[in-house]
Amino acid sequence: MITDGQARRLRHFLAQGESLTLAARRSGMTEKTARKYRDSKGLPSEGRTPRHWRTRPDPFVDVWSAVQAQLEKEPELRAFTLFDWLKAKYPGRFSDSQRRTFERRVRRWRGTRGANREVIFPQVHFPGALGASDFTDMGSLKITIGGRLFPHLLYHFVLTYSNWESVTICQSESFEALSFGLQEAFWKMGGVPRRHRSDSLSAAVNNLSEDRDFRARYRDLTDYYRVEPQRTNARKPQENGDVESSNGHMKTVVEQALLLRGSRDFASHDDYQQFLYELMDKRNATRSEKFAEEQLQLGELPPTKIDYRHHVRDIKVSRGSTIQVKRNTYSVPSRLIGHRVDVVIDIDSITVWYAGSQVQRMPRLLGRGKHAINYRHVIDSLVRKPGAFENYRYHADLFPTSYFRMAYDRLCAQHSPRVAAREYLKILNMAARDSEDAVQDALRLALTNREPISSASVRQFVEQHQQAPPVTVVHVEAPNLDDFDSLLHTDMEISTDDYAADPITQFEDQANDAQATIGDQAERQTRSSDEGRSDGLFSGTPPAHVSGTFCDHGTAGGARVAQSSGVSSGADGSGMSNTTGGTHHASHATFATSAVEAMGQFRLDPPATAGDPADGEPPRWYVSGTTREPAVVWETRFGEDALSFCVG
Repeated sequence: MITDGQARRLRHFLAQGESLTLAARRSGMTEKTARKYRDSKGLPSEGRTPRHWRTRPDPFVDVWSAVQAQLEKEPELRAFTLFDWLKAKYPGRFSDSQRRTFERRVRRWRGTRGANREVIFPQVHFPGALGASDFTDMGSLKITIGGRLFPHLLYHFVLTYSNWESVTICQSESFEALSFGLQEAFWKMGGVPRRHRSDSLSAAVNNLSEDRDFRARYRDLTDYYRVEPQRTNARKPQENGDVESSNGHMKTVVEQALLLRGSRDFASHDDYQQFLYELMDKRNATRSEKFAEEQLQLGELPPTKIDYRHHVRDIKVSRGSTIQVKRNTYSVPSRLIGHRVDVVIDIDSITVWYAGSQVQRMPRLLGRGKHAINYRHVIDSLVRKPGAFENYRYHADLFPTSYFRMAYDRLCAQHSPRVAAREYLKILNMAARDSEDAVQDALRLALTNREPISSASVRQFVEQHQQAPPVTVVHVEAPNLDDFDSLLHTDMEISTDDYAADPITQFEDQANDAQATIGDQAERQTRSSDEGRSDGLFSGTPPAHVSGTFCDHGTAGGARVAQSSGVSSGADGSGMSNTTGGTHHASHATFATSAVEAMGQFRLDPPATAGDPADGEPPRWYVSGTTREPAVVWETRFGEDALSFCVG
């Protein structure tokens, strides 16, 4: 199909004086088609008429009334949901290949008869008029602090006119995080916008009383900075679209900076925060011109920042030595039971005060219905009441590390539940009073060595100040290198110079060295005298680097193959032993190898004559066989790799 653009290009080339053939080729059409559009004045689209007929039968004509009824009843139904509904209602009538046709039919119905959709109204922003903020989850970036995963959120503030932005790290969508991040942004930009918009912050409040408290504190904060608060409707993120859109861009920039940095790990929380501050400064540097316009319109800052932390007073310590803060349970020292304490709630921590003194500081729990019990606060009473341990509501919090949990399981296997609980509580009391690390080392060592665990053995370990090996120390027994000899090939590549004068002498020397280690294996392989053996050249156990034994059997005449797997050598009248009456084969000694190194049956035979050759050359040794080839290379049995062997 020729498009309007092709027709315009054709006429452009023709107007420049090009031939019809060349203009048609450059426009992507044939010469005949080009002639048609050269002579006509209209465009291809002007000559087409819309098609109002179907080229194939409508497969949904009989069921469309039911589909339409569903769409009118529930306009939010998706096309694929309705298609699955049709397949279930009419089994075997529709196939997956018709799904696209059905989706186009539904889309056409929505465009012609469907309900009106929500309209998005673009806004005009003015300098210094509006600042928007939101919380965004950074878990997808896999940030680590000191090698440990750091799940967190970022409080993100944006000036809608210049897109100047500020971020702070937080653990949850709390008012403390909002107050701290908002004030940081105000003081960084040196002024206050006229309005501040946030989402509904439903994650920060869970009931009506907390919502009223949140509204009161938020109103106090905005009144202090003389800024008008605005909150979007629930589940309407588009109402805060400026910061919502900026969240995605900001996380992309952080991701790219981490890739360029080459690591997602930071030494501390402050290092990570400084990394984000520097990154935001670079982004804000590109907005300096518009930000300068906004600074002229920002309101003045108050003399000091307002305390963003939440102070809760007169919290009574229960008989379980616990307090309730934001519907979470925290333990405190048991000496405070019955007293009232004050609590300061920070972004990521809880501080307990009593009589003007700080009692303890602990991490803030996220969510509701959580608990944090320190075993040091309750261990004294548990030691006196060990029966309360097994069914204690916060039983799982009394195992500081996994080694304590495994030690308790070992005690339960060794003793009855009552005795195991009593012994474990004594061990836990030692960890509270002496050193948790020392007790953990004692338990780790006992578990590793599979030793019985008891409070007495742990006490002895702690009192002697023993040093347990670190977890990272791995003891590997040194291997015996002699075991690797069986994996190596026998030293079968023998220098010609070593055996040119007297090959058998070398074997005899090796046999003499091995006489001291003759054992059962040599005795089993020694041939009996009734098998026609002759005086052997050598016998016994081979050297340490050779598997098998030396045997001294031989046969007279032309025996071609010995019964053992080995290399046979013989001698003639050149000063070497020979078989009586034999003129062409000498007694042969067999060099036995292991099963892994079986080399096949070989015999090294001297020349047929008893004396030296007429040319004076020393006798040459051959592998027995029809070809009488020089003993250089042979092929082992059972498909094993070939080994080279050289005799002088």
